[in-house]
Amino acid sequence: MHVVIMGCGRVGSVLAHSISERGHSVAIIDRNPEAFRRLGADFDGQSITGVGFDKRILTAAGITRAAAFAAVSSGDNSNIIAARVAREVYGVNTVVARIYDSQRAVVYERLGIPTVATVRWTADRMLRHLVPDDQPPLWRDPTSTVSMVEVRYSGEWIGHPLARLERAAGTRVAYLMRFGIGTLPTNSMMIQDGDQLFMLVTEDIVDSVRAVAAGTPEGQGE
Repeated sequence: MHVVIMGCGRVGSVLAHSISERGHSVAIIDRNPEAFRRLGADFDGQSITGVGFDKRILTAAGITRAAAFAAVSSGDNSNIIAARVAREVYGVNTVVARIYDSQRAVVYERLGIPTVATVRWTADRMLRHLVPDDQPPLWRDPTSTVSMVEVRYSGEWIGHPLARLERAAGTRVAYLMRFGIGTLPTNSMMIQDGDQLFMLVTEDIVDSVRAVAAGTPEGQGE
């Protein structure tokens, strides 16, 4: 697989090495040739000086055979322009853009361009630890209809089937963390002490889901 990256900052350089270490070919673009020093002497991909949405530069980077494109420069506008060129002009299937402005990120997600809003993501992660009882969604679909949230449960649920909690809450557990490892739920899985549950919700049920989990299994029905 060939991947093209725009932006050789800290994120871009680490990403380029990670892709290369997995056996894929990679080309990284940056307008500042000094930025490529971050790659080190052992980097075996292409490093191309230029603007990441210039068609000549993109062609040199192998955009016509690329399976994926990442725009991770320091500029929101440049990242989005480059991402749209990769998607709409060259038909690259997998395109991701880093965006600092979370409001813009929502707009571009709706255009079909997955984004990583770095400032918002970092703030949300910090908030989850600082204010655990009032957490923002960990994930939201591009239409802002379905979200994934961590749901805290009472100790009364420990030892009960995970499926029973799902039925009572009227939704599904997307995954759980057990002993620090992400695990997909199964029909026979029991809730254990220390499990972290991440459930799929819509805006109209999120409060009731949290209330069910915070309550007791008794009276919830089967």
